[in-house]
Amino acid sequence: MAKKYKVISLFSGCGGMDLGFLGGFTYLGKKYSKRNFDIIWANDIDYNACVTYEKNLGHRCICANIDEILYQEDRLFPKFELPAKADIVLGGFPCQDFSLAGKRRGFDSARGNLYKSMVEVIKRTNPKIFIAENVKGLLTIHNGEAIKKIKKDFEALGYSVHIHLLHSAYYGVPQSRERVIIVGTSKDSPDFPLPKQILQKDDWIMLNEALCDLENLKEGEAANHFWSKAKLCPGKQGNSSVSPDKIGPTMRSEHHGNIEYHWNKKRRLSAREAARIQSFPDDFIFYPSTSAAYKQIGNAVPPVMAWHIAGAVEDFLNEEYTVVHESERISKQLLVGSV
Repeated sequence: MAKKYKVISLFSGCGGMDLGFLGGFTYLGKKYSKRNFDIIWANDIDYNACVTYEKNLGHRCICANIDEILYQEDRLFPKFELPAKADIVLGGFPCQDFSLAGKRRGFDSARGNLYKSMVEVIKRTNPKIFIAENVKGLLTIHNGEAIKKIKKDFEALGYSVHIHLLHSAYYGVPQSRERVIIVGTSKDSPDFPLPKQILQKDDWIMLNEALCDLENLKEGEAANHFWSKAKLCPGKQGNSSVSPDKIGPTMRSEHHGNIEYHWNKKRRLSAREAARIQSFPDDFIFYPSTSAAYKQIGNAVPPVMAWHIAGAVEDFLNEEYTVVHESERISKQLLVGSV
């Protein structure tokens, strides 16, 4: 039986990344098998996201400020104590202040410095590998100095750190979503294999294929199939229509109701359609409202892309585990032979 690897999940949101690492779901008729990961600790500050996480993943998601847990745990949060050890730490630290679509305050905001909490968790738990996820804008904010600072702080923990830019559409997600993936591995480990792209650009999944069965459903006829009634404001972000023969635009967390219009121009995209664009399975339900669902969906890592990342991580850890145990076996044989 394959080894189960222990995962600490930070800034978990509604669980897009974690669902990908767990596997065992179906999206657009394709089954994504279970992965050999066990989430032992998860945390987010958004109460609604934590409710969605727990109801769908069946794992507890501690709803609290991560810094309060880390630095005041003995006094205020003893029951939330961080595990002493993990094989992997995941963390999509808050990205709004690095986003090209936002105000780009970066390190000039409290949210922009939350990556340091991930640094502290890694320091305390010493995982074999960590995966941090963020927006493409992280690469250019402060003239590229932000990503250099983040990389340096992770490297100071003794990890080899590599930065990659992945486009979700190459992994079967019908969305134009580019994300920075920061990978840290022990310096004595083999190289981390990036997940292979499974589609060529000509094979990307277009919105008509992803959403066609939802177009004519009445509001509420499918779970979370409710949509924003925000009025059209020409010229503002999100007041355009999606195209059935293209992939979807990046699903945003802070669109304030101005999510894009359906191609039929009769209404805006529903929360279920946004979830489809993000590659969530249809049995993944968002709580408690449509506005909360939009926010959670926009903040999430696409589960299908996360599933492919998880496969690469699993392969890496399997190789690492084999190398370590083979080395231990040889050492024991040498010791026996010397007696």
